[in-house]
Order: sequence, then structure tokens, then C-alpha cells
Amino acid sequence: MELEIRTEYVIKQPKIPLRSRLRERIRRTYRYDTAFWRISIAGPSGAGIFAFILAALGMPTGLGTAFDTVTFAFAGTVGLFLIAHLIAIILALTGLPAPRLFIGTVIFDLAAIFLIFYQEDEAFAISAIVSAAVTLAGVLIGLLAGLFASYKITLRIKACVAAVLVLTCLSSAVWPDPTEFAVSMDGSDFPEITALNPGEPGNYQVESFYYGSGKDIWQPEYGVGADLISSSVDASAYIKKWSDFRTFYWGFNEKALPLNGRVWMPKGSGPFPLVLIVHGNHLMEDYSDDGYSYLGNLLASRGFVAVSVDENFLNYSVWTGIPDNDMKVRAWILLKHLQEIGKFAEDPETPFYGRVDFEQIALIGHSRGGQAVSMASEYKRWFAADETLEGIDQYQIRAIAAIAPTDKKVDGNYAKLKDVNYLTLQGARDGDVNDFDGERQYARTSFSKGEASFKASLYIADANHSQFNTGWGGRDISYPKGILLSRKGLLPAAEQRTIAKVYISAFLEATLHRQDQYLPLFRDYRTGLDWLPETTYFNRFESGQMTSWAKFDEDMNRMTVPGGGVAEGQDILWKEEEAKNRRQSGKGTRGAVLERDDQSETVSTYSLSWDKAAPSPSKASAQFLSFSLSDRSYEISQVKKLDIEVELESLDGVIVRLPLSKFMPILPLPETNYTLHPWLDLHLSDGKYKNPTEAVFQTYLLPLSAFSDEDPDFNAASGISRLTFRLTDGPGRVMLDDIGVY
Repeated sequence: MELEIRTEYVIKQPKIPLRSRLRERIRRTYRYDTAFWRISIAGPSGAGIFAFILAALGMPTGLGTAFDTVTFAFAGTVGLFLIAHLIAIILALTGLPAPRLFIGTVIFDLAAIFLIFYQEDEAFAISAIVSAAVTLAGVLIGLLAGLFASYKITLRIKACVAAVLVLTCLSSAVWPDPTEFAVSMDGSDFPEITALNPGEPGNYQVESFYYGSGKDIWQPEYGVGADLISSSVDASAYIKKWSDFRTFYWGFNEKALPLNGRVWMPKGSGPFPLVLIVHGNHLMEDYSDDGYSYLGNLLASRGFVAVSVDENFLNYSVWTGIPDNDMKVRAWILLKHLQEIGKFAEDPETPFYGRVDFEQIALIGHSRGGQAVSMASEYKRWFAADETLEGIDQYQIRAIAAIAPTDKKVDGNYAKLKDVNYLTLQGARDGDVNDFDGERQYARTSFSKGEASFKASLYIADANHSQFNTGWGGRDISYPKGILLSRKGLLPAAEQRTIAKVYISAFLEATLHRQDQYLPLFRDYRTGLDWLPETTYFNRFESGQMTSWAKFDEDMNRMTVPGGGVAEGQDILWKEEEAKNRRQSGKGTRGAVLERDDQSETVSTYSLSWDKAAPSPSKASAQFLSFSLSDRSYEISQVKKLDIEVELESLDGVIVRLPLSKFMPILPLPETNYTLHPWLDLHLSDGKYKNPTEAVFQTYLLPLSAFSDEDPDFNAASGISRLTFRLTDGPGRVMLDDIGVY
């Protein structure tokens, strides 16, 4: 028996060096990035570049939008290329069996978009969510692109996917907008204004020209194209922080600020009232002063010399910040423009010569400019010691119009206007100055008894901040954060500016041209509805000719009112408190809050009564009862329609009551969804948008003749001994203020 011996040989493989293995993995980095993934990579790549373009729009260099977007897009593309490939190589070294370049692009997107939003002072959570959402959108778009490009997918499947996408887009376009706010503005009959539409051009032809330093390198109309050369002014007494880069950009520093203005002047001998218009704090490199040409041309055609003032050099820049004390200097610059125009008007060689009425001046301001115009009107509060303003008293400022103004303390002071006409406009969807700060200045505007001057406010349901300026676009905060604001339901820009034209033109006609036929527009917005776009309005009005019954600011005792009167309530919850804005800060005015709960089975009443008679005008009997009311039912959970009756008792004991709806309905305040999602409303910009509304007043003007018509025995001329507000149905809550008679 033979023994078979087998010998097995094990061939030992040579050990491959780590360096070689890594080199091989790097060589095969893109083995999983097939044609499908290489096409799909276009989606996340586009999302990343989109974010860089948004950053460019929010960080202008002054060299133009095209330059900025191309530069940022190029930088983003280079960064994407380098970092995505680097990530792909790192993933290849780990041996991950996945499309590595595609993953690298996605990781780059997540990091880059997060940083772009996070540097905007946004919270970590918001930056992370936005980064994930934009990146995911890019990934989905890329995958769809790869799907449609793939020859392995049948035409039927591609057609079904395309149909679903089209239907989704169409449904989102026509889906009802939950933010739209439409309420009936009907009430009883009210007189319509018979005057011509103040928003339409007047009878004057208009000439336009520029005055400026002659050295401006960014806006040639103030440089080589300037028609008149103006002086420069030294603001170093107020500005202590002016960066070297700002000097490099503008070519001047705080010691030589230019006086630049765009002028629209009616053709004719004049003299014409003078109107200065000033912008607010937009990005420095995105010039703002041309954004009011629509107002300048209109006002000049109606017999006003209009000047849009350049204060762009005081605005914020991503690259240089903002000069200190800018708010104070904005007002000071306006006064220096008055002095400069005064010099021009003395020179027979200038178009201003003999054509400006310096006793009839109005100032119009937007945003920070809206605060600056009030400060300029009351300049002694800030500039009493400024010797460079000697002789400024000769320029008589009669009217102030503030569009969405700010209202911040400057040197511990606020402007307090006295016997100056005041108008303020505010959009309920203002995403920048989202509190109605103009009502704070309204509350600080007062008149001597019998003075014909007036103050008025207009709150516009679907208007925002930026669209009052033609150059500011449609979003109220700069990119990239601005993309998170919703534009659904906004008034079209042209319609929003129509409101500004109608109200500001009518305001100046009434105050500077003494065209009293326009006054009803400020007492009751419904008199001008034929001129105005369709939306919801709230207006407030008071003049020096009102005899006050109760303003609720006179003391802290809720039981007393001026003139020896007494306040009392029955079956009603009532208190006096300060009106609040969205931030729950005070508006500077107190009112009576009346609340009827859902348990009440009787009529709830709130009364003001006098032993003798309520105060009345000294030279004539009262003809109108006036009060401001804010519907604050949004503050309570269960809300039903609240009905109010107004009851007057004459001194001889005759009682008449009428429903408030006979004169004007109580409109609920618009509730604003500012952003693309309710969660963002609560958290964006540290919760700036979390409160959807605030206390805004509507003035009711009730002719006493309506009470006499109801009962001929009622004689208002004999005196009024009691005013009662009777609340039924509900529950609901309202706030009363500024009760009086004309």
C-alpha cells in the first residue's frame, strides 16, 4: 500500500504599502459618481451659488449689482469646487461606497448656507433649518434632473413625475392666501370730497436739476453733472466714529459732508412752498434718494418746490458699520439744506432765486428720516448751542409727514411738536419698523386751543416698509434673511405708492396751500376711497379746535375726567392703561379699556358724566362728537362680534342713543404673518414678528345733528351732561381715547 504524500504550497501575497493603498483609493475617488450623480450634482451646486448671490445682494460693494453677484458667485463656485473635491477625497480614503463628490457638494452647501445666515445674527436653529431646507431643495431638484436625464427611466414615468410637479406648482400658486385681510368698509352715508384727486399731477410743468458737491464719484448728478455747486458742512462736533474705509469709499470724512439734493420745481414765478424729502437707513452703497421721484414730480406739478435730500453717507454698510450719532446728524443735515437753499435763493444766477416761500416749509421723512424730520422741526431741543445754525428761525416749518418712522430717544429726548401739522403713514405688514412708532409722535404732538393745525395717522392693512421707496425693492430686510419674509397678500408697489401720493399731496395742499376741501380725507378715509387702492384702512385725527372731554393722560385716577366729570361703569370690566405696540412697549398715550365678558346677560355700559355740562367750544356750540377706538378683542380667546351704541343725554334730560355702526363699523385689526412659516414668525430676529398685531386707533366723528334727527327734543346746544358707551353681544374688548367735541 503506497502512501500518497501531498504537499500544499501557500503563496504569500506581498504586502501592499499603505501609501499605495491610499493612492489607489484617491485614484478611484469618483468611481461611484456615475453619470446620474454627476448630473444630479447641478441641484446642490445651484443651491449653494444661489445662497452666495443672496449674500452678494445683502453686502453690496457699491460697484453695481452685476459686479457683486458675479464676484460672489465666482467665489462660491471656486470654494464649492475645492471643498467638495477635498471632501470627496477624504471620503474615498475611508472607503465609503457612495457618490463622494455629490456628498461633498451637499456638505459644502450645508456649511456655507449656515454661515451665510448665521453671520446675519440669526439664531443657530434658524440658520441650521434654513441651511437644511435650501440644501434639501437643491438635492431634490438635482435628483429630478438626474432622473429625467437617465435613459433607464421610461418616458411614462418621466411624464407622470412632470405632471405631479406641474400640478403642485399650480396648486401653490392659486391656494387661498391666509394672510389676506378684507373687511367691509361700509357704514352710514358720508360726504365724498368734491375736490380733484390729489394723487394726480397738477397744472404746473416741472423742471428738475441737481445741486451737489461737484466731486461725487458714485452719483455723477452730484459730481460732474451737478447744476449748482453746494457747500460742504463739518459734522465733527457730532460724529466721532467715521471709519477710514468710509472715507476711502466716499472721498470725504465727517468734516466735509456734502449737501446734495434732487430738485423738482414748478415752472412759474412763485414763490412756492418748499418741501424736503429724506430717506432712511438703507444700505449705504444702495442709494436711496432717487426713490422718491414719484413724490417729487407730483408735488412740483401741484406748486411745491420739492427736494430729495441725499444722506446715503450716513447709512449702514456691511463693510464699515454706521457712524455714531447718525440719527442726530440726519436732522442736522436737513437744517443745513434749508440754509443752503436760502443762500441759493438770494443769488439771481440760480433757479431758486425769488421762487421759494420760506414761511411755508414741509419736511417728509421715511423710516429714520421720518424721525429726523420731527427732530429738525424741534431743533432747539438738540441744536440750541450750535452756532452754525444761526438764523435758522427764518425757515418756518409748518408741516411734517412721516412714513413708517422710527421713534428712539436721542440724547435722552424725544421730539414734542407744538402747533405743527403732523401726518404719519404705516403699513401693517412693515417688516422693518414693524411697530407703529408714528403713533408715539402723534401722541406727542399738541396744539394751542383753537389752533387750526391738525395731526392725522393712517394705518394700511397690506402695505410694507420698502415699497414707499422705488429703489428699496419689495422686502423689508436685506438679503439673505429677506428671503424668509412672505410677500403673499402685499399691496402691489404701485398701489402702495398711490396711497402715499394721495395722502401726502392732500396733506400739503391742506396745510401749505390752505385747500381745506382736503381736510375730510384725514377725518375719515372713506371720503377718498375713489382715489385709493382697495385694502383696509384705519385713520386717526385731531386738531387744535377740539374741546377735550377725556384723554386719560391727565392723572392716574380712572374715576375722574377733566371739567369736573366722573367716569363709571356697570356690568363691565374697565381700567385705564397705556396703549401697547407689538413689542408691548408703551405708545405714550393712555386710554380706557372696556371689556365685556361672555357671562354678562345685561347691557354693559361705560359713562362720562358732569354735574353741570361737559366742556364745549367757547365761541360756538358743539357740532361733532369725536373719539378714537381700538378693537382689542384679539387679546382675548373667545371673540364674537361686539356691538356698541353711543348714548347722549342733554342737560335738560333728553336721552338719545344710536348704534355706532350707523356712522362707521368696528373693524378688527389686521393680523400679519410676516414670514414663510409661523415658526419663523416666533423666532426670526429674536422673535421680532411674534405678535401679529398691536393697538391701532380709528377716529369716529359723529355729527350731533344725527341725534337731533333721532329725537327733535334733543338739543345739544343746551349742553351735554352724560356720554355713555353701551356694549352688547360679544365678548370683546375695546380701548377708547381722545374723547371730545368740535
